[in-house]
Amino acid sequence: MGRGFAAGAGVRALFCFLAPGLCRSCQQAAREAGMSEGAKCVGPAGAAPATDTYKGWLFKWTNYLKGYQRRWCVLSNGLLSYYRTQAEMAHTCRGTINLSTSHIDTEDACNIVLSSGGRAYHLKASSEVERQRWVTALELAKAKAIRMMNNQSDDSGDEDISSQSDKNELQSTLKSLANKLDDLSTCNDLIAKHGAALQRSLSELENLRLPAESGEKIKAVNERATLFRITSNAMINTCRDFLELADTHSRKWQRTLQYEREQRIHLEETIEQLAKQHNSLERACRGAPALSTDAASITSTAKGNVLPLKGEPSDEDDETEYFDAMEDAAAFITVTTDLKQHRRSGSNLSAASGSHGEDWTLQNSVFYSPQTYNDLSNKEVQPKKRRRTQIPDKPNYSLNLWSIMKNCIGKELSKIPMPVNFNEPLSMLQRLTEDLEYHELLDRAAKCETSTEQLCFVAAFSVSSYSTTVHRTAKPFNPLLGETYELDQLEEMGFRSLCEQVSHHPPAAAHHVFSKRGWTLWQEITIASKFRGKYLSIMPLGAIHLEFHTSGNHYVWRKATSTVHNIIVGKLWIDQSGEIEIINHKTKDKCQMKFIPYSYFSRDTPRKVTGLVTGADGKAHFVLSGTWDEKMEYAKVVQSTRGNNSSEGKQKMVYQTLPPKVIWKKYPLLEGL
Repeated sequence: MGRGFAAGAGVRALFCFLAPGLCRSCQQAAREAGMSEGAKCVGPAGAAPATDTYKGWLFKWTNYLKGYQRRWCVLSNGLLSYYRTQAEMAHTCRGTINLSTSHIDTEDACNIVLSSGGRAYHLKASSEVERQRWVTALELAKAKAIRMMNNQSDDSGDEDISSQSDKNELQSTLKSLANKLDDLSTCNDLIAKHGAALQRSLSELENLRLPAESGEKIKAVNERATLFRITSNAMINTCRDFLELADTHSRKWQRTLQYEREQRIHLEETIEQLAKQHNSLERACRGAPALSTDAASITSTAKGNVLPLKGEPSDEDDETEYFDAMEDAAAFITVTTDLKQHRRSGSNLSAASGSHGEDWTLQNSVFYSPQTYNDLSNKEVQPKKRRRTQIPDKPNYSLNLWSIMKNCIGKELSKIPMPVNFNEPLSMLQRLTEDLEYHELLDRAAKCETSTEQLCFVAAFSVSSYSTTVHRTAKPFNPLLGETYELDQLEEMGFRSLCEQVSHHPPAAAHHVFSKRGWTLWQEITIASKFRGKYLSIMPLGAIHLEFHTSGNHYVWRKATSTVHNIIVGKLWIDQSGEIEIINHKTKDKCQMKFIPYSYFSRDTPRKVTGLVTGADGKAHFVLSGTWDEKMEYAKVVQSTRGNNSSEGKQKMVYQTLPPKVIWKKYPLLEGL
């Protein structure tokens, strides 16, 4: 019955394609029947479909300016991808659409529209035959992708076969599938046989000499036969693949079923053995109380014999005694005590330990209960952090820096290849974290009553970050992209710092610090540098933000320019120059800091820094002065008057202040610096 229906359906579909006078609904029904049973419609134009991948050229709509452009399309595993050329398949995919969730619109005679989730691909084939091949391939690929998705969801909900009725049902299903496979194989043979005969008849008919009108009809019949051949070839290949796949899966299911049966039998035997062991253990437990009493007495006796070792040594024997480890002891610890408190008065002990007096001390091995061990660990064994107080001397390498940098004039510092011994053993992230060395200035600033006085401490903090640069001519290592550095000092100093390299070229880092003492600091910094031959200028870009939790004051400032001198000849030395403006965005207070560059002809103190704190109204409140490598002082302004004109023609301001106070002073350097 099944075979007759299949053959009849194939003949009806054939006549619907061949008869031009039949209705459009019949032709559409035949086309849909052919596509629903069709193959994967793959391979080059004119070839029979053979694999799961279909490739070819299609015209894809790009935009109104360029219109349709030729693209190489690949249909594989339910995905349609397109490339500009065939060579791009190895490295660049221009777009991909999933057919399982797409709608295929084929109403237009030439176009194919694929739409999915707001995206739409408008495609056009070079001919109607080529378009029919692509439509068939797309429909088959979509149906296959949906089936695979449904099969995966069905497989996830399968349950193990555990009863005889399930076994019978499975065997019945397998038998029914085998019968259906036989019917499908017969239909496959019939379609192949009739299709070949039809092709031969059409070829003979085309060779006959007929009038022109008959020639047109024969041509139309030939085109329809070509479409039927494409569809039937696709169906034949799909049937062949399905037969092979079903046969393979049938054998796989049989092996899986047999394996599950063996595993169930093995599990039943294992459970039976466990039940027997459980019963034997229950019988053995009936005599356990007497054994527990004996074990407790043995343990108490052992404790009574061993614990006296903690006090004075026994007088019965002057020889060193060794005790075997007891399996019932709860825990033990070796405590090293002072040799003077446990010195024995016998000559044997002195003779035994005299030969190894430098390597050994008297140790008492004592057994403790878990309670005693926990008390000891909580009271006596506490971790203690130790910081080093000196660092190794810097290696003295002979380095001809000019031979390296003479070809790098005008380049960025990050693009200059430097020898490794020109770097210091730190990364740039660690150098940024070193700005927090004088974090107590911010702790004191958080307690200030006025915003102008608080601004003085913030200004001193901005200067303190340069205190160690006078001795450090080496550059830090450039971190890797995404590298982080964390300094957690919440318990000791009250802050936690986290720094990350967020860009490699140009190098840029982001830094965030949280303090439980009332402030938060964050900054983003990018280094811009220029090498001018005699000197190297380093210009930090980016802003530093500081916010105090209680007052809400938000300060912003930028770093000064650093310059490395004597690149060609002489000893390297560093100078800081430029102006820094610190602004309180809440109260509009400002502090103008000026780093005075070093000059051979100037009488000013080297490395001098001056500053003036003004309110929102421009009135001066504090004056700061000092050096960026030693200390900073601040003084409250009592009165301000206008003085004489300067050499530049500007009128100077004269500030009368109270005696200055030291607001920041540099820590003494460690040994080795």
